[in-house]
Amino acid sequence: MEDIFNVNEVISEPNRFAVAISTVTDSRQQFNETDVSFAPVPGRPSEQYVLWGDDNQLPYHVISTIGEDEIMAQNKFFNVLTCYGAGLKLMDREQKQPTRDTEILSWQLRNALPTYMLEQATDMKYFFFTVTVLILSRDGKQINKIRHKEACDCRLARADKDGVISRVYYANWRENPTEVETIPLLDFYDPIGDLRTRMGLEPDARGRMLRPTADRKFAVITRFPTPGLQYYPVPYYTALFRGDWFDIKRLIGTGKKYKLRNHASIKYHVEVHRDYWNSICEEEGITDPVKQKERVNKEKQNIRDFICGIENSGKHWITGFYVDVNGKETHMVRINLIDPGKEGGDWSEDIAEAANTICYCDNIHPNLVGATPGKTQTNNSGSDKRELFTLKQSLEIPFHDIMLLPIHLVMDYNGWSDKVYPDVPMILLTTLDQNTDAVKKSPSTGDVDDPNDPNNK
Repeated sequence: MEDIFNVNEVISEPNRFAVAISTVTDSRQQFNETDVSFAPVPGRPSEQYVLWGDDNQLPYHVISTIGEDEIMAQNKFFNVLTCYGAGLKLMDREQKQPTRDTEILSWQLRNALPTYMLEQATDMKYFFFTVTVLILSRDGKQINKIRHKEACDCRLARADKDGVISRVYYANWRENPTEVETIPLLDFYDPIGDLRTRMGLEPDARGRMLRPTADRKFAVITRFPTPGLQYYPVPYYTALFRGDWFDIKRLIGTGKKYKLRNHASIKYHVEVHRDYWNSICEEEGITDPVKQKERVNKEKQNIRDFICGIENSGKHWITGFYVDVNGKETHMVRINLIDPGKEGGDWSEDIAEAANTICYCDNIHPNLVGATPGKTQTNNSGSDKRELFTLKQSLEIPFHDIMLLPIHLVMDYNGWSDKVYPDVPMILLTTLDQNTDAVKKSPSTGDVDDPNDPNNK
C-alpha cells in the first residue's frame, strides 16, 4: 500500500501552540497599582499633573483589554444600559411628570441629555469617574451648556498644600500632547457653593465677597468612592486583572484556537493496493516511467476530488478485489471513514467557571447576559430573571445619585430647582397578566409610571 497524503502537509509547526501560550502575559504586569506619581504639564513646567498608572496609559490599557474580551465587553455594555435605566428625566415637582416648561425643554434639547447620560454612564462603569464641563453665559448668570469630557483623556492637577485640586487637564494622553486644555475644577463636595462664590454671588468660607471671575467654563467631577482613594478611583471589578481567572480564560481561548488550527482534521483514510496503479497504466498502455508517475498522481487527485465536496454526495465508486490463496479478500481501493469526535472540546467546565468569575466581578448574574455556555446554565425561570433584573436596577441608585450632581447644580444655578428635579426612573419588568412588559418606577419618589394608566399617555 502506498501513502497518498504527505504528512508534512497535515502537521506543521508542532510547537506553535506552546509559542502562542507563551505570548499571553500576566495581566498583573499591566494593571499593577503604584504610588502616586506626578509629571510636568507639557508646555507648563511650573504645573504638575497626576499620572494615571505607571506610564500614564492605564485607562487606555483598561479600554483595550476589555474590548478584547467578549464577556467583559458585553458586561460593560449591559452595565451601561442598566445604569441608563429609562433615561434622564427632568420632572415637574408638582405633577411628578416630565416637565413641560418651554425654557427648560429648550435647554434640555440643546444639551442632548440622553447622549450626555450615556457618556457619563460609560465612564462611570469603566472608571468610577466622570468629568462634566459647565459653560456659562457671557454675563455669567446662567449655565447654557453642559458637556461630557472623556475620563480617559482627563488628568487631575497635583493638589496644593491644603489638599485642593484646582484644575483638570484635558488632552490626548495616548501620545505626547503639545496642546493641553486647562479647566478650572469646582470643589468636589460643594461645587454649587464654589461656583456661586467664584461668580461673586455669595461669600466664601471666610465671609468675603470675591470679585467675579472671568472664567466661563468649569469642570465638575463625580467619583464613586473606593478604599484608599487619592486621585483616581480603582474600580472594584479591576480585581479581576490582579487575580488569576482573567489570564486563565485567555489561556483557554488561545489554547483551543491553536489546537483546532493545528489539529489534522482527516475525515477519510484511503487504502490503495500497489497493483491498482500498475493495472491503470497497463490498461491505458502507459510504459514511460515519467508518464506512469504523472498518471498515478492524476489518479490520486481523482480520488481526492471524488471523496471531497458536498457535490459528490450520493455517488458510488466500483472497484475490484480478489481472493488470495489463503482465502483472504484483497481490495484494490478501500475508503475508511474517520470519526474525529468533537475537536477542541476540552476545558468546557473551566470556560464556564471563568465566565462566571468575570460576571461576578462585574456584578452581573450570568443568566442576564448569557455569558455562560451550556444548556444547563441558562435554565432560570422567567420570574427568577425578572427579579434578577430588578435587583440589578436597584443597585444602580447609588451611581445615579452621584451622577446627577451636575444636573442638580444646573437646576439650582439657573433658578429651576423649585420647578423641576432630575430623575432616572428604573425599568421594572412585570408579568404578562398585567397586560404590559414593563413599568417605570422613580427611585426618588417610589411612584410607578404605568403605561396602561390613561393619565400617563
